[in-house]
Amino acid sequence: MRVKAEQDLVAAPGDVWALLAEPRHLSDWWPGYRTIRPDRRGLELGARWEVVRSQAGLLRRPGEEGLITITAVEPNRRLAWHDVQQRFTATVAIEGDQSQTRARLTVEAPWWRLLLEGLRLAPQESLARLHALCQTAAGLH
Repeated sequence: MRVKAEQDLVAAPGDVWALLAEPRHLSDWWPGYRTIRPDRRGLELGARWEVVRSQAGLLRRPGEEGLITITAVEPNRRLAWHDVQQRFTATVAIEGDQSQTRARLTVEAPWWRLLLEGLRLAPQESLARLHALCQTAAGLH
């Protein structure tokens, strides 16, 4: 099953990509992660990052550790990862001009994970957080 969300961000695609491409920023905009520990490859196809979860769910507790695998990296365009334990794949795609970026986030998971684990709202929540980060960064220029 798939859930999606879209959000306009007040930032150029390169600036948005800078937030997406920094592994440790993932926990700033993805609601389910508290800490990210990337492997030595960083943001590279096949990289494996350890995550510490921030939210409880039916089958998980806050502070639980997990693993995500980077499944797509297209600089300034697309990032995707697979959460091994929660069995979902998230993809964020961006496009835009020098002043604005359209971000689209898709989460694919078994239906019961989306409904029972809170993943159904993850795309909207994530893009709202990313929007807030971009607004903060825009105010610094």
